[in-house]
Amino acid sequence: MDIKTPDSIISELVEIRETAANGITALYDAEVKLAKAVLETETIEAHALLEATGNVAERTATATIAAAEAKFQEDLARAEFNRVKTKLRLLEQAQMSVQTQARMVELTYRNAHL
Repeated sequence: MDIKTPDSIISELVEIRETAANGITALYDAEVKLAKAVLETETIEAHALLEATGNVAERTATATIAAAEAKFQEDLARAEFNRVKTKLRLLEQAQMSVQTQARMVELTYRNAHL
């Protein structure tokens, strides 16, 4: 285990904060991408359903097949969105861990100078 100094802890906290700030933008971008993908899927399905012939089951199957690639892209966008959210949660946990280490270093320095 590396010995943590106040400077290394401060540097680590600054790095985590900067990464989290960038993560907010990444989360927004992923959310917009997901919304566009959902809209694309629903639009393709609706148009295919309107153009399809046959009974309800046949029209639904045709619309599902027509939107398969868009649905796949939607699923990828959802995975990306969830990945960004998970990374932000991990950054939050890392920040709490470093803050705990900072308190421990503070106590060590305080008790060493008594």
